[in-house]
Amino acid sequence: MLNTYFDSVLDAVRNEDEFRVLSLLGKLREPNETHLGISKGRAAGRALGPKTIGVLAKQLSDSKAARTGLIEDLEDTALFIEGVGKDIVSDITTNIIRGMLIAYTGGVCEFYGIPTEEVPSGFVWNPLNQTWEEDWVNLPVTDTGKLLLTPKVIVRTGLHLTKDEFFSHHLTPALQNEELEKPGSKLVQTLKDGSRHVNREDIRRHYGNSKSVVESLTVERPNLYLHYKSVKCKSHPERITHEDFDSITGSDQTNYYDALRKVLETPLGSDYANQYHSNIEALMTTLFYPQLSNPIKECEINEGRKRVDIRYTNTSDRGFFSWLRTHQIPCKYIFMECKNYSRDLGNPELDQISSRFSPLRGTFGIISCRSFENKELFLKRCRDTALDQRGYIVLLDDSDLIELVESAVEALQAPRETKSAHNVSRTIWEYPLIQQRFDALVS
Repeated sequence: MLNTYFDSVLDAVRNEDEFRVLSLLGKLREPNETHLGISKGRAAGRALGPKTIGVLAKQLSDSKAARTGLIEDLEDTALFIEGVGKDIVSDITTNIIRGMLIAYTGGVCEFYGIPTEEVPSGFVWNPLNQTWEEDWVNLPVTDTGKLLLTPKVIVRTGLHLTKDEFFSHHLTPALQNEELEKPGSKLVQTLKDGSRHVNREDIRRHYGNSKSVVESLTVERPNLYLHYKSVKCKSHPERITHEDFDSITGSDQTNYYDALRKVLETPLGSDYANQYHSNIEALMTTLFYPQLSNPIKECEINEGRKRVDIRYTNTSDRGFFSWLRTHQIPCKYIFMECKNYSRDLGNPELDQISSRFSPLRGTFGIISCRSFENKELFLKRCRDTALDQRGYIVLLDDSDLIELVESAVEALQAPRETKSAHNVSRTIWEYPLIQQRFDALVS
């Protein structure tokens, strides 16, 4: 969605098609439906209005970086176009992916039983014919107007590419080297030991570091920016944790033990299967975010001929579920079956979940259940399934869930210095029990 839209804008800029540029940018509006950002009182952002769009269109049309191909995507504009920062990038992104957010919101509302009303969609980008369209859609509505829900796994507090980082760590060292090679450069200092040196602050004062300056310097040295982007592509922007969200929104702290208690207190038996199913989903969604997201209960596969109790999308960029991917184990989706039985599980339950696996969907799943008289026997059956190349199945009973929650809480309570330098507390907990169970399948 983002690529087709911004490619269309850049094509129009390079073709000097002012009408096309304005028609593409002119449909962008402040997206108050998401309620991302800060407003006093009602949501009433003013960052992306007609005046801003007109200025943005002119700046893009005049930009050497846009005309020469240095600007390739939306986030590049935050480095080279004056007035474009994370708020503008966020607003434009929301406009472009509005159609996807509408679909996501509809799925969440269906999942949780949230009532919706038919409302105008607003402008929606069509990537096939590369035009804006409008329609009527069903969305939740409150006193503040219609709402668009956003998957928190894609929300960030800042941009991944920044002008200051690029200028300080990539552009400045190159300029220092160039000054050292210039005969008679006034920026070069000779130290007592005879060595020659250029101070970073002298570079900043001499050249400046406004966006227009950075653009001009980078157009003449495009390989520096290409290298910067290649370096950044090897890392991932840090995701906001449960704890970060709780702090930002002023919500009660995420309570892992409360979610666990609801599972453990669910009565045994088929009469309470749906309650157990819902409680397991709530616990697992809490535990596995942000590695797993977008839970779908009773997910249909094979045109509805089969169903999976819960299907998660594997959105991991580190940790166990990312580790599976790097070891060529298909895991686009992670499947879970929930068994609220008062008896031990057997081969039928294993065969049920393994029959949901495929190289395209994924070959890793989890079975949750209550307790076992002969747990070792079932673990051996899981290993047999793996050795027969019918997929990898990890068992989690009530005692295992207690261990998982205790591991998560222990990780969250670890001293800050043992956590990520980017203040991400959840990424250090790598689900040791699940890793151990997987290792037992293949060892």
